[in-house]
Amino acid sequence: MPSESQPYADGRQPDQDRLPVADRLDDDHFPAYTMGRAAELVGATPAFLRALGEARLITPTRSDGGHRRYSRHQLRLAARARELVDQGTPVDAACRIVSLEDQLEQAERTNEELRRQGADPVRGHR
Repeated sequence: MPSESQPYADGRQPDQDRLPVADRLDDDHFPAYTMGRAAELVGATPAFLRALGEARLITPTRSDGGHRRYSRHQLRLAARARELVDQGTPVDAACRIVSLEDQLEQAERTNEELRRQGADPVRGHR
């Protein structure tokens, strides 16, 4: 688990004392998976996950013991990168594609939330 001084990969600070374990496990950004388990779930090798880290697609959180921990969100990004690499896309290009897809998805979610709130996502007001 991350220490209080180390934020999640997305910059949020963990608040271990206030959240029940079940709530943390439901958090898409909670670093719940070891490198070995993450590689197994993605169908890749630990070296592939390290390559994604070097390409800055995913930055695993480090446990107090220094071990890499991955979130479900990071595993989805890694799985998508693996699909592209399996189709012949170079790792760096696959990481850029996945990063852009993720940014687009986040922007679409933000726009949808603003629409639900009655705001105009382009002009920033009602």
